[in-house]
This record gives sequence, structure tokens and C-alpha cells, in this order.
Amino acid sequence: MTNHPNRGNNPNRPGRTPRPHEVIAARAARGLTQAASAQIVHCSLNSWQKWEAGERRMHPAMWELYLRKTRGALREATAASGEAHGPPGDDEPDATE
Repeated sequence: MTNHPNRGNNPNRPGRTPRPHEVIAARAARGLTQAASAQIVHCSLNSWQKWEAGERRMHPAMWELYLRKTRGALREATAASGEAHGPPGDDEPDATE
């Protein structure tokens, strides 16, 4: 089923499964522990560790949930380190918040 639209190799497609290095980088950028990150998305520490080790794939919905719920933590971490927030206009909350 390699020609299924959700199985492509496009790294920018919405709803894709994050790679382990992306999960690690996102957590590190927010200054969170594995345990704290797991708690944010209501999963076990063991699951989070397997996602980071590449032993298991994180579901795209869990990845999106983590990114949305930790957006403020990322802003605080980057502000404390003196870095830019990210893309222009990213400071404004979504209509869903």
C-alpha cells in the first residue's frame, strides 16, 4: 500500500507521523522532561520513551496535541533564552483556543 496518500514520504504533509529526532527536539526546545511530556498528552512514560527511541511511531493526533498544548511552554523557553518566537504571527492564539 505504498501509493496510499497517508503513506507518502513528504515530510511537510499534514497529519504525518513525527520522526524520533523531531519528538526529541520538540521536547528539548520546551525544556520538558520525558515524564512531563508524557503527562501532557496523557500517555505512559514508557510510550514516550519508545517514541523517542524510534521503537514505536507516535500517532499524528498525539503529535498535534503535544505541539498545541506546549506552544506556550515553547514561547516561554525561547523568551528566556533570548531567541525569536518563531514565524511572524505565531504569537496569536488559534480560533479554537
